[in-house]
Amino acid sequence: MHHNPQSSDIEKALDTLRAGGLILYPTDTIWGIGCDATNAEAVDAVFRLKGRAQGKSLIVLLDTDNKLQSYVSDVPEVAYQLIEYTERPLTIVYSDAKNLAPNLLAEDGSVGIRIVNHTFCTRLLQRFRKPIVSTSANVSGQPAPRNFGEIAPEIIGGVDYVVQYGQDDLTERQASIVMKLESGGKFSFIRK
Repeated sequence: MHHNPQSSDIEKALDTLRAGGLILYPTDTIWGIGCDATNAEAVDAVFRLKGRAQGKSLIVLLDTDNKLQSYVSDVPEVAYQLIEYTERPLTIVYSDAKNLAPNLLAEDGSVGIRIVNHTFCTRLLQRFRKPIVSTSANVSGQPAPRNFGEIAPEIIGGVDYVVQYGQDDLTERQASIVMKLESGGKFSFIRK
């Protein structure tokens, strides 16, 4: 079998997620702090590391849009078109999330979900078979890191596993577009 340099990286990240730990990992946008999005204790640990107030929602990543129905009560049909046609990474905020850790949802029960297309993330999500939290790898109030080199030491030291893949990619990346989608299909931009 052809040895994949990512495979041990993926295994270690999976072990960490399954144990309820935190990973620091590259995404289709900026580096993120990740955990099992169905594990409330792991989500608590993310808030503690970031020094971020509870009640702020966290973004969740999935590898394919056919998994949306497992985590959103009513996925408006237009969501699939928006995901298919977007050029840039797109996070959609859906109302009425389900089967996710309650403490990662916004106070109104909504959640931001992004379908990622990324060498490492996509494989990790396919293998984990559950959604993974991704929140910018910074202490709350500090600027979000645009590449691995900008991540603060206390964030690197505060997670259980730091993914090797992508550390040497110094391209400055930006956060995704964020769009709010009402159950009737009406949408508006939160961040462009």
